[in-house]
Amino acid sequence: MQPVLEVLAPDNFVLWPVAEWKQFDYLALNGGLSPAEVGLAVMRIADCNDLDPSPENGDDRPPRPADPTDSFLHGLLTFDSLFVTGGMRVVDTSTGVTFLPGCCGGLGDWRDWFPVTDGGSSAMFGHDPVALAELVGDTARLTLDREQHGSPVIELPVPELRRLLAGAERDLTDFYRLAAAWISQYLPSQASRVIAAVGDALDLLQPHAAR
Repeated sequence: MQPVLEVLAPDNFVLWPVAEWKQFDYLALNGGLSPAEVGLAVMRIADCNDLDPSPENGDDRPPRPADPTDSFLHGLLTFDSLFVTGGMRVVDTSTGVTFLPGCCGGLGDWRDWFPVTDGGSSAMFGHDPVALAELVGDTARLTLDREQHGSPVIELPVPELRRLLAGAERDLTDFYRLAAAWISQYLPSQASRVIAAVGDALDLLQPHAAR
């Protein structure tokens, strides 16, 4: 189980160094990424929120600044609610079946797995495909696409899913620490705000009970 970021890189991005990556592929986030991979991840997190203010829709954010870097970071630093494409990728190493977040799945929704591991409700992670995690007795069942008849599934004991989720949370936290150091180096004038915004986008800033 890995936290993954869906990558869609803007053409000719030059604001800071970024790694080359296949479009619409996933970048696994952890503490072992290269500086260029961290730059790619920070770029994508900002790009997911790079939308012009729209006062006609009640959006009262200030206008974009003129500076190119500040302009690109504007949405990340001014939206109250941030979004990052991606989620958790789970691979069954015995069968090769891979569970991926669907369209509009958000990496910041990773806490939605906890009600499943704690015996509560099921959770959906995007659509096209509709990725579903649910409890069936004492087994966690991950269905790749609940709208596909005979969809492949991954089944595992609930304690194993808890263990995997704890490891994925550590990976995400390790990435955030690495990203914070990268941001301090490459975006020093905006560092504290960008670090806080990335943590908010990944839902890493709110406390939660130990599990």
